[in-house]
Amino acid sequence: MQKGLPNRLRRAVLATVGAAAVLALPAHAADLLDNAKARGTLRIALEGTYPPFNFKDPKTGQLTGYDVEVARLVAARLGLKPEFVTTEWASILAGLGAGKYDVIISQVNVTPKREQAFDFSTPYTYSTPQLIVRRNERIDYKKLEDLKGKKVGVGQGSVFEQQAKAMPGIEVKSYPAAPENLQDLAFGRIDAALNDSLMVGYLLKSSQLPIRAGARVGAVERTAVAFQKGNPKFRAAVDKALEEVRADGSLKAASLKWFGVDATRAP
Repeated sequence: MQKGLPNRLRRAVLATVGAAAVLALPAHAADLLDNAKARGTLRIALEGTYPPFNFKDPKTGQLTGYDVEVARLVAARLGLKPEFVTTEWASILAGLGAGKYDVIISQVNVTPKREQAFDFSTPYTYSTPQLIVRRNERIDYKKLEDLKGKKVGVGQGSVFEQQAKAMPGIEVKSYPAAPENLQDLAFGRIDAALNDSLMVGYLLKSSQLPIRAGARVGAVERTAVAFQKGNPKFRAAVDKALEEVRADGSLKAASLKWFGVDATRAP
């Protein structure tokens, strides 16, 4: 500032500069709930190729599955229209971080590493990792260690991929979607697949592939709605929505419809 200005003028200049600096500061970002309400939609990412959780009905071409029903229940409780975005699992979390959608409702397991980057709702599903093997497989794999020297197929970027890679001696082959994984298993290109126990139960009823359920090989996993950090109003609203659909039985009904069991509560 120029020297020699009268004190009163100097104070006026400083006040003007200070006010301009305040105006130049970025406004605090609105909570995701406010943005979604203004838009009228909830942008929901899911894989779209992961039955029975989320996939396209071969007859209608429309998205269906357990996650889709959960997403519709939550959106309805929030007073929003669900807007679905399908994306490969390998890039789904990165897309959330980039703001391409509001939430992921696609069997995202809660892990300490993911909690560092994103916020999660209260869990809406509980399950365990489970092996899938060929129907005529004679070897009884009771734990992951039994697959040392073997090839195991997993979903790319999944917690199952992390679990398999953490076991020395296992050759891990990652796939962008479940169908390719299971086809390679059926054709003998891999020795076993590692996936969600709820998916395995569904496959036994619906798949024509010569595969069967193997051993459960891990701890209980929690699945929740994932969204960007810094949205406390949105988090509270989603938790309230899940509490309501749990209380009225609609969440349990969706689980029974797709899995035949109530997987919405911790075992």
